[in-house]
Amino acid sequence: MTPPIVKRYIIAFEKYKWIGLAGFALVVAGSTVVALQPEPPTTYTASGALTYSRPPVSFSTTGSEIQQQGQELNEQVLLSDQVLASVATKVNLSPKKIGSSVAITLPRKNPRTGELESNVISLAYKDTDPKIAQTVLLELMQAMVKLSSDINTGRLRAIIEKINERIPQARSELQAAESRLELYDRRERPAILAAENGSLLGAVTNSQNQQRVIQQTITGIDAQIRSLQNKLGLNVGQSYVSSALSADPIIGNLRSQIYQTESQIALLRKDLRPEHPTMIQLQRQKQATEELLQQRAAEVIGGGGTTAPLAGSIEGIRTQSSLDPARQQLANQMVSLQTQKETLQQQLAQQFREEVQLRQEYSQIPNKQLERSRLEQAVGLKKAVYDQMQSKLTDAQTAEAETVSSFGIARPPAVSADAKKPKSVPLTLAVGGFLGLIVGGGVIFLLGALEGTLRTREDIKENLKQREVAMLGEVPLMPVDDLPPDALPVVLSLDSVYLEFYEKCRSNLRRLGGRTLKVLLVTSTSSKEGKTTSAYNLGIASARAGKRTLIIETDLRSPSKSSSLRVTPDPDATIEPLRYYASLSECIRLVPEVENLYIIPSPGPVRQSAAILESSEMRRLLEDVRERYDLVILDSSPLSVSNDPLLIQPYSDGIALVSRVNYTQENMLGEAIDQLVEAELGLLGVIINGADMLIAVPQSTESDSVTDEQRVNPESEEISVGVNQN
Repeated sequence: MTPPIVKRYIIAFEKYKWIGLAGFALVVAGSTVVALQPEPPTTYTASGALTYSRPPVSFSTTGSEIQQQGQELNEQVLLSDQVLASVATKVNLSPKKIGSSVAITLPRKNPRTGELESNVISLAYKDTDPKIAQTVLLELMQAMVKLSSDINTGRLRAIIEKINERIPQARSELQAAESRLELYDRRERPAILAAENGSLLGAVTNSQNQQRVIQQTITGIDAQIRSLQNKLGLNVGQSYVSSALSADPIIGNLRSQIYQTESQIALLRKDLRPEHPTMIQLQRQKQATEELLQQRAAEVIGGGGTTAPLAGSIEGIRTQSSLDPARQQLANQMVSLQTQKETLQQQLAQQFREEVQLRQEYSQIPNKQLERSRLEQAVGLKKAVYDQMQSKLTDAQTAEAETVSSFGIARPPAVSADAKKPKSVPLTLAVGGFLGLIVGGGVIFLLGALEGTLRTREDIKENLKQREVAMLGEVPLMPVDDLPPDALPVVLSLDSVYLEFYEKCRSNLRRLGGRTLKVLLVTSTSSKEGKTTSAYNLGIASARAGKRTLIIETDLRSPSKSSSLRVTPDPDATIEPLRYYASLSECIRLVPEVENLYIIPSPGPVRQSAAILESSEMRRLLEDVRERYDLVILDSSPLSVSNDPLLIQPYSDGIALVSRVNYTQENMLGEAIDQLVEAELGLLGVIINGADMLIAVPQSTESDSVTDEQRVNPESEEISVGVNQN
């Protein structure tokens, strides 16, 4: 069996053979021109070699590194425009010619060790003049040696300049780091040293000891004050007031005057009434003396009574100012002890604050030490960088006297003539013919592949398999040579070899659609894919199987093809199509040569096909025939022409999509299948029409009818079929 790719190529060859022949002719003509070209003149090759070199004595690391880098120059650098231009000026040739004639071979590196396998760089230059070839190659080698020397010198000078640019910045950074360390030591170094030698911790301990001594002293003073308070019955503030008032002579004099006045009032109260002038005068004198006593007490105490508590009544003042010398001495002692206690409390608070400050300083010592270590480390790093730059600068300056070219001439140019075989004209023409066949055949294959047409049934099967769509059956090409121009190849004969293929399609439809399949919609992606032929022959196969079958031509945009079934359409149906469909007795016709087969011819072409398909007459017609017939086949228009199949689809139970080898476009078929599947419109499968396959028929089969069979070759049981199908 012929492979699918061969079938596709044969079809493409039939269509594009003249283009392929033109490609073949162009290639053959080109090879002929090449074969007839005269022999080129003799060329000479000058060959030489460079080798990697090092200075005799090397004292610097930088010089060795630059020499090593100089050995890594690639072909683009060695044959740069600068080198070619300098050589071209000397030998009076164009740089382009020199660049196209020179060849350089660099030593390869060992993939395991990474080292060069040799130290030789091979050079070759071709020219028709041996002297020019030798001269140009020598100049090239000398230019490469000089280029290597210039590159090494330039790299060394760039290193020195870069170091000189960075040294001032490194020096300033080092000085700044040293200044920060010095300033930090000046501010924090004493505290760090005190913590390191233990003096700071000793100061904390000494402060704690002094606090304990002061607290003990304060405790003793508190005991003395409490003892004096118990003896006097006064607190410290009262003792201070009483002592001050008792010690003032004016207050003592005023107290004496008050006592005298009270004594006189007490003596005269027995003889005189309170309203007596003498009694009134004595009361006024006593009141005036008491006011003076209060004023003097306030003056003695001071601060308006805020410094020490002072009793507000005159009796309280007289009581507080009545201390005898012994009690006054005890009160003064209590006041002195209170003053001493307050002084010690202030000293204790000061010692506590000093301890807190010392402890805080001691807790910050680790951070200060870390900060100093960081500053000291920064100084060390900056100094290391500065020293390294100085060392690198000294090393580079030492290498300046050692820098030489990394290349040396190992082998001067030697000239030899190029030996070449004479050109064979027959061989050149044969190669050209072979290439022409490849080019021509490739052009034909490429043009066929770019069409996007499914050329073989295998291509259609693969497309359906990718989209998981069932194949309803394969129908071979049917002969149309003896048919009228507008007739379709229908299988009216019972002995037709093609009836079996449509019977398989019908049984597959019945299997996939089940018992509920009564109305089948047949459509295709585009015209000329055998949609109507498949609908007619499916109807014939169903009628032959004993099913009452009706074919309805719903493609109202095209004229009826019912004449292929020996049925003449009604010429007046085009005038009033709705009235035509409303009367079943007028529109349904019996197919004369097939029992149980009926057809409703199309009244088309009509202008408003969509309105007719959506009319109530069409709906009632389809509802009526669904009950009367076992199978109703709706022959609709292609999906690429209009949306008529989608308008009539709701009346159907399933859709059969017809494709045809060498006509169906891959993208159109895929889009149609995806549209029907995604919308869940009931796609049952695809019929492959016009399949490129052979048909086995009995040798005794004779010509039956020009409508469905072709003549069979009596010498073979397999025959090929026609190529046209509507």
